[in-house]
Amino acid sequence: MPVTDEAIDKIKAMIVSGELRPGSRLPKEADLAERLGLSRNSLREAVKALSLIRVLDVRQGDGTYVTSLEPDLLLDALGFVLDFHQDDTVLEFLEVRRILEPAAAAMAARAMSDEDIAALGAVLESLREDATLQELIDNDLEFHRAIAAGSGNTVLCSLIDGISGPTARARIWRGLTEEGAVDRTRQQHRAIYEAIAHRRPDVAQAWATVHVAGVEQWLRDTLGAAGSALG
Repeated sequence: MPVTDEAIDKIKAMIVSGELRPGSRLPKEADLAERLGLSRNSLREAVKALSLIRVLDVRQGDGTYVTSLEPDLLLDALGFVLDFHQDDTVLEFLEVRRILEPAAAAMAARAMSDEDIAALGAVLESLREDATLQELIDNDLEFHRAIAAGSGNTVLCSLIDGISGPTARARIWRGLTEEGAVDRTRQQHRAIYEAIAHRRPDVAQAWATVHVAGVEQWLRDTLGAAGSALG
């Protein structure tokens, strides 16, 4: 095992065991390196790597601390990774959305407060009839983010938020090229909202599935047609 990986594993073990808790300050570099049987250089590289994924927080002049380790903080690194996705993986992101978002909608129908449901309705109402395509996409992201947050599951919310960005381009393509796509998006959002507002988890889940699957199927058909034309 490379020495840096070994150093990462040893620090991780200290956190998992509870020896280092969220907010704890790590011992001085020389002391920790000696205790773990590591070189100071490998320890330094491990700290750098763990800070990149938000496990550790290096504060200049103060020391190195374990972060809060909250899911939204740790999964924030997922968004960084997803920024490097290739276009041919968009379908895979849509497949994951089709699994996660209906579950979030069903959970939101059970758990969302009346105030949050009212706020969700306000998101729908804020979209003008003559909205631009970019405004529609922004509203779509806000709508789905509110539902994910309403599920009450911070991990699920962070995952959905992380994978929404890579599929935005597909939604823009669809809005530009498929007749009636914008109106269908509005109608499906309304149906999801009504199901949540009336506390009907099964209906909310079904409409969310239809909503995401529509974009996925359109992209499959479009890529298939492009492949046939090239062939």
